[in-house]
Order: sequence, then C-alpha cells, then structure tokens
Amino acid sequence: MNRELKRISALVVLMFTTLFVASSVIQVFQTTNLDADARNQRARSDQYAIQRGQILTADGKAIVTSPKSDDTFEFDRKYADGALYAAVTGYYNPIGAPTGIEGALNAQLAGTSSDQVLDRLQNTITGQDPKGASVQLTIQPKVQKAAYDALGDLRGAVVALDPKTGKVLALVSKPSYDPNAIADHTTGVRAYDVLSAKTVNPLVNRAIAGDLNPPGSTFKIITASAALESGKYTPSSKFPSPTSYRLPGTDTVIQNSYGERCGSGATATIATALSLSCNIPFAQLGIKLGDDALREQAERFGFDTPLSIPLKVTPSSYPAEQLDGAQTAQTAFGQFEDRATPMQMAMVAAAIGNGGVLMKPNLVEKIVSPSLETVDRFSPEQLGTPVSADTAAKVKAMMVSSVAGGAATNARIDGVEVAGKTGTAQNGPDQPYTLWFTGFAPASDPQVAVAVVIENGGGLGQSGYGNRVAAPIAKQVMEAVLNG
Repeated sequence: MNRELKRISALVVLMFTTLFVASSVIQVFQTTNLDADARNQRARSDQYAIQRGQILTADGKAIVTSPKSDDTFEFDRKYADGALYAAVTGYYNPIGAPTGIEGALNAQLAGTSSDQVLDRLQNTITGQDPKGASVQLTIQPKVQKAAYDALGDLRGAVVALDPKTGKVLALVSKPSYDPNAIADHTTGVRAYDVLSAKTVNPLVNRAIAGDLNPPGSTFKIITASAALESGKYTPSSKFPSPTSYRLPGTDTVIQNSYGERCGSGATATIATALSLSCNIPFAQLGIKLGDDALREQAERFGFDTPLSIPLKVTPSSYPAEQLDGAQTAQTAFGQFEDRATPMQMAMVAAAIGNGGVLMKPNLVEKIVSPSLETVDRFSPEQLGTPVSADTAAKVKAMMVSSVAGGAATNARIDGVEVAGKTGTAQNGPDQPYTLWFTGFAPASDPQVAVAVVIENGGGLGQSGYGNRVAAPIAKQVMEAVLNG
C-alpha cells in the first residue's frame, strides 16, 4: 500500500513540476514571441488600446495616423493617400501580421520596443495614456507621386535612391491597393481575402519582392564592370559583330535588336555594345570572363545577399551552379536564370554613379518618441565598393552614351546629362517581355538613381521594349528629384 502511495505521490509531483516548468517557459521566455504572434488576438486587442505612432514622409506630413475609434477597439488606423504609399507603409489590422513599415517597425510604432522603456515608465508615473513612437520616412512625396503617376495602369515598380546616402526617395509597386480597406476592424479580413485572390495580386511588393524578373540588358552594366575590373579589357576592347551568333554546344542562335550588327563594322567595342545594347558582343565577353567572374561581380553589387531597408528585400540572384559556355553567355546579358528586383538594379546604378561606392538603401530617417525626442536616427551606411572609381567612371561614360544617342534615348532630360541602361528581357517563346530602365542623373553629380521594371510587356506583348516604356517613366521620376 505504501509503495502505491509513493508511486502516486511521485506522479503527482512530476505532473505539478511539468506544469510549473511549462507555465514558466510560456510566461517568462516566450512572452515576446507570443505577443508578436499574429494569432494572439488578446495581444492585438491590447495594442489597439495604445495610440499607435504616426508614419510621416520626409517633409513631416503624416500619412498614417491612429484616431479614436467608435467600436470595440479604442483606435482606428487610417492611411492618407493609401494606395500611393501602400508599398511602403503596408497595413495593420486586428487579424493577421502587419506588413511594410507597419510590420518592420511594429514594436516602435506600438510603443513596446526596448528603446521606449523610459517613455512607458513616465506614462505609468504620470498616468498618461500610452502612445507609440512615430516613424519619419525618407520618402519624398513629390518623387513618390511622380513615380506612381508615371506607372499609370502598368504592372511594375519604381525605386528611386539617393546614391550618396542610400535614402529611398520613392518606392512604388503596381497594381496597388488601399490599406484602409484591410485596416477596417469589421471588414478588413474580407477585403484582404478579395485582394489576395486576384490573379495579379496587388499585395505583392514588386519593388522588393514577388516573382523576380530577368534583368535583361540592365545586367550588362555588371558584365562590363566585371570586364574592366579584371584588368584584361578596356571600353575599347573589340569583339566580332555578326548578325547572329550560335551559342557554343547548342543550336540556339541569338541576335542583337532587329537582327542587325552592333554598330557599322565587323567588330564592336564594349563601349559600343553597351551603348547600343548589343547581345552578341556581351555573350562573347561573358564566355571569356566565365561564370565565376560574373557571379562574383554580381554579388559585389548585392546579388544573393539578404537586405533589410528595414523592409525585407528578396535577394536578387545569379545562378549558383557552375554554368556551361552557352548558359554563361546568356547570363552576361541578363537572361538564363538571372533574376533581379528593381531595388537591386537601382543599387547597381547608384554604385556606378557614386564612384563605385554602394550605400545601403534605407527607408527610415528617424524614430521620434511621443515626447518628441529622437529615439533613433539612421546614418548613411556603406555596403561595399563593387568597383573601383576608375571602372565606375568608364561604365558611367558608356551609360551616358546610351542615353545621349544609344538604346536609352527616351530618358534624356533637356540640359541634364543622364546615364542609363535599358533592358528588354525575354520570358519564353510566346510570353510578353519584361521591360527595364536603370540609371542616374545628373551624371557628373548624381542626385538620384532610379530603376523601373514593367511586367507583362507593358500590355504590348513582345512589341514593347525598355526604351519605349520604362525609360520615359524613369525620366519623369528623375525630373521630379532634379526640379525639387
């Protein structure tokens, strides 16, 4: 009998010990994770009892606020010009994880970050209602609107950067959506379901994520950089310029635009090939360089590397596996399995414009506490030096030539020297092209670097090309910056 009692007693002690340990782990060690879990409706309800901080543009205009609510939640979340800024702000609602800046800086906006401990203590002592910190962005409203309007009804994205600081001046993705619909306490879930079920999902941020596109001829900036950095080539290095070229070991034949030679002679220089955007010389150059050199150069510009701005940017990619000659040739002009975001291609142009120095893109200027004290201010950060100043100067000259009289003439701005590169990327035998432009202005002292991607051929199938559709959009964005 005593033996049975001992066994039962031991079992009871073990059960209580297990319960104590489990509850301690949940209450002490998992508190932060549980509070952040989108399924924790009690935590989300508690957060709506706090007046969430504002989100402001670079000029101090509040584009996201939290006015008093008239339902079970104490505050609403309201978005001014919601569709215009949706790719930046994202949304916040009672059910589901927040996105955009709302998600990336959720703790700061909610007033629960470690930097705001003193504010929370002061509120407790003084009896003031708790408030979250405000986030001031680097986004310039005039530039953002220029990018948004220039895209019109096209499917694509625009990114504009300050090459010297990395500040994101504009970030637009289309089709867009109104975050107010999702933020609605009553109908938000239904609005989300409707939007996410669309064939072309407007909730996908095409500027930094989604199904990435082949960069097409914009990648020639990287190939030219690799060639010059190798020390084996100069802008004047020549390659054969036939009207067609069969990729080694295959029956695949490639051509330049319109099936013409690159320039007027039997050979073409790297400078001419980039200015006129010729595929055949770059295919031959890519084979000479090899895939390892192209991969290394792409990675120095930021390919295959995670990036937070603080929104998470999907890494652009150059094929990781060893490639044969035909595959390498195609990657040299941005095809095969090359994939890139507009953010990445804006970074490539920005680095060239900034003398070879790549600055880290950043969306946030500062975070301000409810007492108007700056909690955190973001300083320019250098990511690396993808190319030397000499290489950057030579590639810039080629890009200037492309805009002045080459394949990117629709980016020209009166009285301003513009550097740029177009791209018209193939997606399959019968699929519409992806249209690109990336560049910077003024070429001598860049104030803005921009990248534009247009998906689905801009509605033109395989009749659209980068200079026709993407370059004019980039021009309008650059003008918005230069005209102040």
